[in-house]
Amino acid sequence: MKQETFNILSGVYAQLQEIAAQLYLAADQALQNDDFDDASLLQSRADKIYEEAENIEILISELEGE
Repeated sequence: MKQETFNILSGVYAQLQEIAAQLYLAADQALQNDDFDDASLLQSRADKIYEEAENIEILISELEGE
């Protein structure tokens, strides 16, 4: 993998992790406010983004081995 590609993927991974963390925090806050629908929505979106970040991390690991 070219260094530029590695850098981009690594940066996107970090950004997605941050976004997921923000969504998880917002979900927790919504839950504390008894906003169950919002909490569920935020949690669901955070889970999807976190999953995509993990997929990118796996891709980076696999491509580094080439």
